[in-house]
Amino acid sequence: MPRRRPRYLLDTGVLIRHLRHHGPTTRLLRELGRQDFLAISAITRLEIRVGMREHERYITNKLLSRLITLDIDAEVADLAGDLLRKYRATQTPLTIPDAIIAATALRHGLILVTYNPKDFPMPNLLLYPTNP
Repeated sequence: MPRRRPRYLLDTGVLIRHLRHHGPTTRLLRELGRQDFLAISAITRLEIRVGMREHERYITNKLLSRLITLDIDAEVADLAGDLLRKYRATQTPLTIPDAIIAATALRHGLILVTYNPKDFPMPNLLLYPTNP
């Protein structure tokens, strides 16, 4: 069976808004999901599970099962480390999760869907235009 190839990588905040019933986000995910497969970084999966409320367990697991989770391999880890080092001394320091998410998108040539473009200042990172 051929491996599904995603086009979009979803940031953690996008999934949180969907799980909190933010209508515009739900519509966006449905539209993107009709066009292409959707992916998340393994760090996004971790962040979602950490913040999951007990009554959200079923719906959260259902959502995560529909997304392709991309591993943090050596190349993603190295790239994330390079990004953290590069932006450490700037006005836009990165968090470790954001560096891993950005590195995952860059490594796999994906468009990052985020409501926080300021958290991803990399000029070569493709961002999907969203409105909060």
